[in-house]
Amino acid sequence: MKMLKQIKGQYILNWRKIATSICIGLSLTTASVYAGVGAPEKAELKFGFIKLTDMAPLAIAYEKGYFEDEGLYVTLEAQANWKVLLDRVIDGELDGAHMLAGQPLGATIGFGTQANIITAFSMDLNGNAITVSNNIWAQMKKYVPEKDGKPIHPIKADYLKPVVDKYKAEGRPFKMGMVFPVSTHNYELRYWLAAGGINPGFYAPLKGDTSGTLKADVLLSVTPPPQMPSTMEAGTIFGYCVGEPWNQQAVFKGIGVPVITDDEIWKNNPEKVFGVSKAWADKYPNTHIHVIMALIRAAKWLDEDNNKNRPAAVKILAESQYVGADYKVIANSMTGTFEYEKGDKRKIPDFNVFFRYNATYPYYSDAVWYLTQMRRWGQIPVRKSDKWYMDIAKKVYRPDIYAIAAKALIAEGKMKASDFPNFATETGYRKPQTHFIDGITYDGRKPNAYLKKFKIGLKGNDKI
Repeated sequence: MKMLKQIKGQYILNWRKIATSICIGLSLTTASVYAGVGAPEKAELKFGFIKLTDMAPLAIAYEKGYFEDEGLYVTLEAQANWKVLLDRVIDGELDGAHMLAGQPLGATIGFGTQANIITAFSMDLNGNAITVSNNIWAQMKKYVPEKDGKPIHPIKADYLKPVVDKYKAEGRPFKMGMVFPVSTHNYELRYWLAAGGINPGFYAPLKGDTSGTLKADVLLSVTPPPQMPSTMEAGTIFGYCVGEPWNQQAVFKGIGVPVITDDEIWKNNPEKVFGVSKAWADKYPNTHIHVIMALIRAAKWLDEDNNKNRPAAVKILAESQYVGADYKVIANSMTGTFEYEKGDKRKIPDFNVFFRYNATYPYYSDAVWYLTQMRRWGQIPVRKSDKWYMDIAKKVYRPDIYAIAAKALIAEGKMKASDFPNFATETGYRKPQTHFIDGITYDGRKPNAYLKKFKIGLKGNDKI
């Protein structure tokens, strides 16, 4: 049983659990001494999340008792949108949260609200897709090559470009949605569009323009994830990039077609992180480590034995206090398949990755990639040195904290050394990555050279 139970949306104390917490504390102390991690400085915690399937590590850590194993008693609370979530972490109303990978970076460099946010845990890889309305799909489908009567994937934005050009010629704006200015979804959608010769627009913060629509062929705007399908159905936007289950929801409602997954744009791309304020991490260092320990165990459970636990995870996520979508909608992508057009369901075992491929490790090179995209589209308005990118990455992404948590789990016998990178040799930079839809290679140690490879986007001393 849990110390905090949710009844009709409210959390109440489980006093029997409190009565046994002293025993848990003694057990924790023994394990902690062996593992070299002290007891948590703060035990009762509140974490925020957005209703998306990739919040799963938080839900599983709670439901499986991994937080309690670490002497932590956690409340999980859904948030209205990404801005509210970030503001509540900054204000201390939340101890930490499921965050967009770009949020700690954007906050640290002062794009939007300035605050020192760090992450020591990557929550997942992949998990997003781009969906267009039935009307737009009907217009672009004739350009998409087929095999055996089905579209050949990945579907590039090259096939959307004639549709966008037609709208421009007729003087009609082409509108698409993404979830937040520093979201993976914004950068993935922009990357896909630009790879197809479509300019997604620029930000110009030095001129006071943070719309991101300057010189745009397609106008991108912010819509909270759960509202994406209804916003598209209303005709406000013609497509969107979002996490699950909101692409599959469009399929089930018969209002749109997912045309590409983010794994097809950038194979095994980092998606969400668990973020806390630096002040909180400094004040509660042991608590932070114990949180990461619980989340690592949850991530492993989600992926172990070829995803055998996914059906059970989907059942948990379908509950109203978590994602609150129909079981079948969530399962459509989280159990190793993904449905594009209605009836065109394909096997994609890595659509959601929570632990494989060192998914939980906070790589500096992942942070640098996000920063390059901020520069590419003008959120970073002037040229920065390669060293600047690396320094910001090291300030925000904290593999040192992750390593302490991982080594503690190994010492306690809960994980194996082979479950993790080799901490003695790991640099925090992945090898140059080649699996991008445009064929461009990314090397996290050479951000400015990387930016020069793009035909569309700011580079060098470019300014808007």
